[in-house]
Formats: sequence, C-alpha cells, structure tokens
Amino acid sequence: MSAFFAKSTIGQPFIELSEVDSTNIYAMDHLKSDLAAHGMAFFAHHQSAGKGQQGKTWHTRPGENIALSVVLDCSFLSITRQFSLSMMVSLACMDLLKSYSLDETTIKWPNDIYWRDRKTGGILIENLLRGSKWQWAVAGIGLNLNQVNFPESLHNPVSLKQITGKDFEPVMVAKELCVCLDKRYTQLKNNGNAELFSEYQTHLYKKGEEVKLRSGSIAFNCIIKSVSETGELLVSDGLRESFRFGEIEWII
Repeated sequence: MSAFFAKSTIGQPFIELSEVDSTNIYAMDHLKSDLAAHGMAFFAHHQSAGKGQQGKTWHTRPGENIALSVVLDCSFLSITRQFSLSMMVSLACMDLLKSYSLDETTIKWPNDIYWRDRKTGGILIENLLRGSKWQWAVAGIGLNLNQVNFPESLHNPVSLKQITGKDFEPVMVAKELCVCLDKRYTQLKNNGNAELFSEYQTHLYKKGEEVKLRSGSIAFNCIIKSVSETGELLVSDGLRESFRFGEIEWII
C-alpha cells in the first residue's frame, strides 16, 4: 500500500480541523486505524493540547498560527536514518520562510526554526514501525504567523507578523509549506541526503560561535562545530565533543 501512496503529493488531501487536541495525535490515530496515507495533511485552526519536543506543550492562539501534521511514507529509509527526515522537514520550513525574505532564519539543533535568537517554529516527528521496519512518520510543524502576545513562560518566541509587520492567512501559508515539504521529500527519495546534509550545516544556528549549554546541572560554554550524519551535535571546548538529542539544553 505504501508504494502506491508514496506517489501522492504532500498536502493532498489537505484536511482542515476547527479544533483538535493535537494534530500529531489526530494523524497518528488515523494511521493506526489504516485511515491515513502518505501526503495527508491535517491542519488545525485551534489546537488545545499541541505537542512539543520532550513532552513539552506547544502554545498557540486559535486562528493565528500554523498547526500542521503531515503523514510521510518512510518505508524507503532505514530506521537509523531518522535524522535525514528531520533535516528534510527543517529545510522545507527554511524554504518557506526564505520565500518571505526572512534571510536571518536558521535551524537550531536539532530542528527548531529560529529568526536571529528567537524561535519562530518547532517540529515534532513521531514514527510508526511495523515490526522492525520504519513504515510511517507524522511530522508535526508549528509556525508562529500572526500571534504577537505570547505566554510569559515562553522565553524567546517571535512571529512572522512581528518580523515583517504583515498579516498572514494561515491556511494559505500551510499549503505553501506542504509544497516545500513535497519538494524536499522528493529530494530525499532521489538520494539527495548528501545535499540535504550540506544545506542543513549551512543553516545551523550559531555554527562557529560560542554558546552556553546545560547538561544536567552543569552549564558550560562551547563552540558549535557541526552536526554528525546521525544527528549528534558536535562542539569544541565543551564537556564532550558530541551530544545526542535530549542530553543538553540551550541557554539563550
């Protein structure tokens, strides 16, 4: 079944939901019930319990931003190549923001979208395995579009409206994002991993600069060097030379 649906275009069909707890939960439930296929996109005008990385909540005001989850056929990828998919989704978000002349946009490892030192988007990818085979992924993407007031608990958010002074139509921009995702997915399928990896390194947040990170209770300075092909953050002059996702926290 996946070989057939992998020919579908990401964003077709594009399903609008007035309200849902989480687009990722909604999409994953459909996958598990065999009611979803590659390319299906679920967009919520209001997400009451959006999911972020490491169990965090993604805060978004109703009708103002993008809360989008897309279903991706990963049957052509080894489970060891999860970072390839993460790069693909991150770069698709970069493509979208560049189209709006946001040239100071970068990817904060592993896949937060930053403008200068402020977060404009986040990505959460959840996988569905069939036996030992990586069959599906649900890529959840949150982008701040029109919101200008954020909870005080969020330290450094920013929206496209704050950056550009313009208002955006969330559904239209979400559909544009689907086009970007489809192009990058096709690139990945056509053995474009090396190109994706090179571009990801080019857009890496704070590359070559000194930053402060925290590992457990220890805060330390280091210089961001690059990212390994399997997704570890590589640094110099730090506690260690490499860190896996979940082992460090950025102090910005």
